[in-house]
Amino acid sequence: MSAESTSPRGTALVVGAGIGGLAAAIGLRRTGWDVTVVERAQVLADAGAGISLAANGIHALDALGVDLREAARFQYTGGTRTPDGRWLARMDGHALERALGTPIAGIPRAELHRLLRAALPPDALRVGTTVRDLDVSAPGRVRVRTDDGPFEADLLVAADGLRSRLRARLFPDHPGPVYSGSTVLRAITARPLDLAEDFALTWGPGAEFGHIAFTDGRAEWHAVLNSPAGLRHEDPLAVLRARFADWHHPVPQLLAATDPAAVLHHDIHELATPLPSFVAGRVALLGDAAHAMTPNLGQGACQALEDAVTLAAALAEGPSVESALLRYDAERRPRAQAVARAARQAGRMGQQLTNPLAIALRNRALRLAPPRATIRAILRHAAWVPPHLEREDGGGRGPRTGAAA
Repeated sequence: MSAESTSPRGTALVVGAGIGGLAAAIGLRRTGWDVTVVERAQVLADAGAGISLAANGIHALDALGVDLREAARFQYTGGTRTPDGRWLARMDGHALERALGTPIAGIPRAELHRLLRAALPPDALRVGTTVRDLDVSAPGRVRVRTDDGPFEADLLVAADGLRSRLRARLFPDHPGPVYSGSTVLRAITARPLDLAEDFALTWGPGAEFGHIAFTDGRAEWHAVLNSPAGLRHEDPLAVLRARFADWHHPVPQLLAATDPAAVLHHDIHELATPLPSFVAGRVALLGDAAHAMTPNLGQGACQALEDAVTLAAALAEGPSVESALLRYDAERRPRAQAVARAARQAGRMGQQLTNPLAIALRNRALRLAPPRATIRAILRHAAWVPPHLEREDGGGRGPRTGAAA
């Protein structure tokens, strides 16, 4: 792998071709970096079902020049229910749009990956390449050894996910990810359904079922359950159909419209112990490698996209890589770690609750809360305005970035 570059800023190596890694590569390239992305997977399978992006994630994509609006279904109707169908809280997507410029958007994860890859030149991404070793001792450079040979860069972005090898190399004393106590099963339906809500969540004792409707009429559903780590079922769809058989419409209908082979099952892990820094020398950690969180607020991908835009903007402003990375750490670490704590607490007060009295008290509080309380809860994390990325890749000025309340 060559380290030669005619870029005005230098060479950057991004490790990991997930949402955060691809977004970081787009942002760096837009601001003048020569970027290579390496991904250890041999085939980009785009594993995952669907994803919801709040305004902060959508505005981050706007800053990167990636428009998901034609591919996404915006969530104007929905809310949270009990298993018998009674509403606990409703969400007003139009109110969110007035406050933030956009409601929440639902999109298949594979489609979001496709949009991100399309914003990069094909030769910028190298699959089937694993980083085997890392050397940050050389002044002004980062050296890595990959399956393709040695590589030197002015900057390395560690976006290699929950079980980041680079994080373990840079912070050997950190305990790494831990099991949250919950497991998630999910899939996209095999056919369209007539759904009354754009999205919905239902909370039962130790269980959550939710869905996101897509533009083609299909839907992503997820089931989050309290469970021992590693527990698997020979026929997970049959287990879920039995578990949720008496839950309200359209829960059984979503499961009935699913191909058993489409069901994905993953235990939920998080970085419960915060990292002391998101940077080390000329290495920046990003996304799950820096702040893997539970999905209870739907902010994991949004925070990775915030990371990407903030990193590119800091490096564009300079004056040095090291000072820019310190600014990135100062801006991103407090916010991302606060969101991770809030997500963990939301899970404990939502899906993970099993005590009948605690559930009754929570449900009563939600029913008595005014509608604006739901909007305020979303604004707490989604009201983020991205920095402007001035383009230096020949494409003129960057796009509008949207507004936040």
